[in-house]
Amino acid sequence: MTMNLKKYPHKLLVKLYFDMLRINKVQLHIESLYHLDEMKTPIHLSIGQEAIAVGVCANLRQNDYISSSHRGHGHYLAKGGDLKRLIAELYCRETGCSKGRGGSMHLVDTSVGHMGSSSIVGGGIPIGTGLGLATQMKAEDRVSVIFFSDGAADEGALYESINFAILKKLPVIFVYENNQFAVCSHVSARQAGEIIFHKTPHDAMPSQAVNGNSVMDVYEATKQAVMRARQKSGPSFIECKTYRVRGHAGAGSDEKLGYRTAEEIREWEAKCPVRAFSEILLRDGVLNETEIQIMEETIDCEIDEAFRFAQRSPLPKPEDVTKYLFCD
Repeated sequence: MTMNLKKYPHKLLVKLYFDMLRINKVQLHIESLYHLDEMKTPIHLSIGQEAIAVGVCANLRQNDYISSSHRGHGHYLAKGGDLKRLIAELYCRETGCSKGRGGSMHLVDTSVGHMGSSSIVGGGIPIGTGLGLATQMKAEDRVSVIFFSDGAADEGALYESINFAILKKLPVIFVYENNQFAVCSHVSARQAGEIIFHKTPHDAMPSQAVNGNSVMDVYEATKQAVMRARQKSGPSFIECKTYRVRGHAGAGSDEKLGYRTAEEIREWEAKCPVRAFSEILLRDGVLNETEIQIMEETIDCEIDEAFRFAQRSPLPKPEDVTKYLFCD
């Protein structure tokens, strides 16, 4: 899809780029330090998928809900989650967004509508659907967005949740981040052709596939879906086609495992959504090289401070091991 950037506010375009650049830099910094084994949590990086989190969340209000997955650093930051608390959570510190109890796969910040990420593949899908039901029952003007990837697209919970969302006309948006692999299994080995929801009648649930590496394509598709949800017209389904350029978990490449080639990975790295958008903004005069450099320096300083904050923060106390397990 070719976008005419002139119709968008300058402030929006700058924010989209800044947020993508920030997510990318944060994850690269996490990756660069992970080998020190001070972050006592598995990590699942979404480098190369920044356009999806940013393009979706740019359409949401602070009180709108999102439900995330184990690969959720970008979702958390794009929805407004606190960077210091994110990094502290990776270091399992008391100042983390989950008080050091959740680690990388269980991030939460209800103050900005991030209702939690889950290590269970597909686990966030029925939760996000339930949030949409709660919104409807309480007559609130909120939207619930569910992020999930192609492994979760194989789960029965997705089909049950979509059926229920259509039946009840819930204000839910299903965002399918098709990064092509569930661990080492390619999507073609698990799904027989085009995902079935693209054949859903439009009046029941609009469904479309977009270039997940184009932040503007994702933004436009989400804008339509959010409008539908706020009009109480029911759910929408958006497939964002992208690629997981890093290994399933941990830091670095996994090309040595042999399930994909180095050439394939390099080809997709060349399609980096952050770099591609910067080239468009520079070409169209939205930003210049100096402005981008200032952005990079600002983000680098913020990241350094976040890591210092995390490393200096206290660990949870042993006597508090059962704290937060139950509600009164």
